[in-house]
Amino acid sequence: MLKKSHVLFIGVLALLFVACKDSATKDTNASTDVSSSKTLSDVEIGLRKTSLESENSVVLPNAVYDSEMPGESELYQRAFENAPPLISHSIEGMLPLSPDNNICLTCHDKALAADINATAMPATHYFDFINNKSTGDVVSNARFSCTQCHVVQSDAKLVVGNTFEADFQNESLKKKSNLIDTLNEGVK
Repeated sequence: MLKKSHVLFIGVLALLFVACKDSATKDTNASTDVSSSKTLSDVEIGLRKTSLESENSVVLPNAVYDSEMPGESELYQRAFENAPPLISHSIEGMLPLSPDNNICLTCHDKALAADINATAMPATHYFDFINNKSTGDVVSNARFSCTQCHVVQSDAKLVVGNTFEADFQNESLKKKSNLIDTLNEGVK
């Protein structure tokens, strides 16, 4: 004689099977409807108008990237409050970056930056967000890859028009970050 729990388990499995079969039938009908509509090739998608499977024919917009040496070029304003600032100098010969080899730290580490008139990395770069603690004077393991967020500034023209205007809480935030202070703003 089957116990009540076994009967209940078999009943739940039967319902699950019927529900899955019904769902699969609906998905098949839906895909039939979609297949009758016009499909786009990968060349018609997006702004680049070239195959997404090959980078060989990609034409980048004409742009002049800063080739100035560090400290020689104009600093562009941040795109919005706490946005990663643009790199205002050439990075040729500085890549690739790794935790053991990061040439950016020779100028932008907080212990050195003031002495050579460079922008010091903000407190967020010295904080371990996974473990919710400061890393002291050591850059967080999650922050060594500078070019993941920072790009070299250029005079590239917008491919798509944009009317966004940044609104900064105060003038100083156009040139520095207060992200570590505002991360939990509004969270109780």
